[in-house]
Amino acid sequence: MRALQVTELTGPDGVRVVDIPEPSTTDRILLRVHAVGLSFPDVLRSKGQYQQQATPPYSLGGEVAGVVIRAPAGSGFQAGDRIAGSCVAGAAERAIMDPRDAIQLPESMSFEAGAALPLNYPTAILGLEMRGRMRPGETVLVHGAAGGTGTAATQVARAMECRVFGVVSSEPKARAALESGADVVLRSDAEWKDRALELTDGRGVDLVWDPVGGDRVLDTMRALAPGGRWVVVGFTGGPIPNVPLNRVLLRNIDVVGSYIGGYLAQERDGRQRLNARLVELLAGGHIRPVLGATYALEDGADALRAIDARQAIGKVVLTVA
Repeated sequence: MRALQVTELTGPDGVRVVDIPEPSTTDRILLRVHAVGLSFPDVLRSKGQYQQQATPPYSLGGEVAGVVIRAPAGSGFQAGDRIAGSCVAGAAERAIMDPRDAIQLPESMSFEAGAALPLNYPTAILGLEMRGRMRPGETVLVHGAAGGTGTAATQVARAMECRVFGVVSSEPKARAALESGADVVLRSDAEWKDRALELTDGRGVDLVWDPVGGDRVLDTMRALAPGGRWVVVGFTGGPIPNVPLNRVLLRNIDVVGSYIGGYLAQERDGRQRLNARLVELLAGGHIRPVLGATYALEDGADALRAIDARQAIGKVVLTVA
């Protein structure tokens, strides 16, 4: 079968489609993959820079949607079911998945949209609701508001009737942030911090969702209200910044780390809890994945390049014919 693999740790240039044996399983779901979601961790994996490292060759893709070929008895799934979920090495024609990591895909949702569910929305649920202690009616500032996690975070916040300020770097990204549900769009190349303070009458925002980091650290802290929470999700903006703890002290703010991989490793039923909330949000009509460019499996390296260059808008998806 065809699979998208990292063959050498040179970034997207070392990623290509190869033929490998089909997976075999008796205690997990065997899935015919129709769509694969890609994200910034896939870029890091292609460079050998992710927290969980491996030796090439290995397949990419931890988010998939497709049709069940075979499922273990008692799993709650059967052949022919449309599902989405998390797995290892999902960027291939076939994948295997733990039934605990899968959800039924609504009939009204495409496989491409389904592939946008398994990572971004649980990441947003964990970061905002569980780690960030988001409360109804708060004001949430979302960095990278046009990306996969940013659009997901916006919708999770709006489901709790929060006011969302989305920070973006271009007009097309502004449109994507508004499409995802942001109330206000702020430009990262302008005085976004001053505008956030102005819109909150000088008080600042209650919560910041930050997958970017980089040189925004000080302004992010200044944009927070006293008692505010800054949820650190990643560092797509470049080097990992240093945090001036004196400002954390003087402003009475919280800096909160939210790493879904660590949470799932530490909490045995963590995936089930996150998926239960995801299903609840789906049933309530709160989730509408914003899809960006869609690539064929063979063009996976180009998809990674777009993510790496921060050109991606919404969720980047590969289709598997």
